[in-house]
Amino acid sequence: MAVQQRVYDVDAFWRFVCQPENTDKYFELIHGEIIEMSPPGWEHGTLAGEIYHYFRLFDPERRYGTPSVDTGFYPADERSTVLSPDVAFTGIERAPVSTFKKWVPGMPDIAVEVKSPSNTLAELRRKAAIYLQHGTQLVWIIIPDREGAEVSRLDATSNIQTESIAADGSLSGESVLPGFELELAALFS
Repeated sequence: MAVQQRVYDVDAFWRFVCQPENTDKYFELIHGEIIEMSPPGWEHGTLAGEIYHYFRLFDPERRYGTPSVDTGFYPADERSTVLSPDVAFTGIERAPVSTFKKWVPGMPDIAVEVKSPSNTLAELRRKAAIYLQHGTQLVWIIIPDREGAEVSRLDATSNIQTESIAADGSLSGESVLPGFELELAALFS
């Protein structure tokens, strides 16, 4: 559901979400349009929390980077989009300092979106394309009703390649987080 017809940039969007009447509401900005989202449900929040937990267990000292939840990221070169992946992993060389208060000017290395009943796969794939076009290396779309996932990445010619992962498969950190594996059976157990 679109909230406003006006085209917003990152700064105007920050002012909008900080208004008292927007407290406890969830928004993203896509190509200048503010999108209001429903708060995550129990299954959604639990799955996102589990994925964050697995990232932290794999790298407790944060030698490879920093995981985050519901953090706003925007392309440094395109200030009309702010996305907030359910879970993200940002490599150590790209992670902002811990005192950074606003949205991150750059995309995470791994973006994880958990499909809610209020989402369509088309909406999540659109967001996956935005992430990838602006520097994210891996996008995982978690699909609870299938107990599966979709993994998207760019190929050598910058085309988006999507792979379906079945319930008996696993998600890999690939070159972004070498050695990281998350079995979907463990996630959905």
